[in-house]
Amino acid sequence: MNLTIVLEGLQQDLQGLAELGDERSAQIAARLGEALASNLRLKLFDLLSQAAVELSSKLPNGHVEVRLAGQEPELVFVDSAGEAGAVAGEELSARISLRLPESLKSAVERSAEREGISVNAWLVRAIARATESRPVQSGGKRLTGYAKS
Repeated sequence: MNLTIVLEGLQQDLQGLAELGDERSAQIAARLGEALASNLRLKLFDLLSQAAVELSSKLPNGHVEVRLAGQEPELVFVDSAGEAGAVAGEELSARISLRLPESLKSAVERSAEREGISVNAWLVRAIARATESRPVQSGGKRLTGYAKS
């Protein structure tokens, strides 16, 4: 998914509208377009994350993740059977006491409910994801990898 094309299109639209005014209006529009680009990118990531959560709630198994390749996001389906397999082969007998702030506990409960699984299953999956080793490669000053939502 190429957000750069979308952002450049919005900047061109803003510039085109500003050209209806004087030269100062065009300069201000160009500066605004540049200043808004990173904020718009973040808003688009938020929108994609919300879409991934909504899509995930409609799926019988698995979930959708937003992953970043450079600055460009992609939506990826992750089959929960594959995730469960990593933990399913083991007996779930180890116990741990975990104290959480009430607000975080509520957020975990809402997330588990949205995904249609128990809080315990949600926590096991979240911990399994967090402990996976994922290589992050860097090329010069550009950091590559991906983020999960």
